Amino acid sequence: MEILVIAIGLRAAPSEITYAIYDVDAKAVVDIDQIVVPTAMEWPAALKYVRSNLLDILRECEVRCAGIRLAESNAKTQNISRLHLEGVIQEAFASSDLNGYYVGAIPTMAARLGVPRGDMRGIIGGINRFEVEGWDKLSEKEREALLAAMGSLRV
Repeated sequence: MEILVIAIGLRAAPSEITYAIYDVDAKAVVDIDQIVVPTAMEWPAALKYVRSNLLDILRECEVRCAGIRLAESNAKTQNISRLHLEGVIQEAFASSDLNGYYVGAIPTMAARLGVPRGDMRGIIGGINRFEVEGWDKLSEKEREALLAAMGSLRV
């Protein structure tokens, strides 16, 4: 029986988390979607909702490795909601059965992907460096999530 290695990459924004599920062996995208933060809930309950949904995704998809695309530390303005979501993601990963995960901004992702840091802007902007089917149809957030998943292969 073949054991599949499934990776997930996540990119948080203040109101949603974009995630990409990637089959490492087939080098294929399994799914790209979002967890939308419910606005009708108080913030702690919304964070709990995100954590619960993320753990369900990890379990149902049998994810083994993961990567989180963090906000740049030198950003002119840090969005506190995004930082909270990134923290909840890390806590969920620590509570899961993942074999390993990494967290990092663009320079870390570039190193993990084996590409020069300067190439990342073009790749995120649409250059299909990794020959991913449908790359041109993905948003930048979706590309960042997928790149985070692809970079998690060596955790």
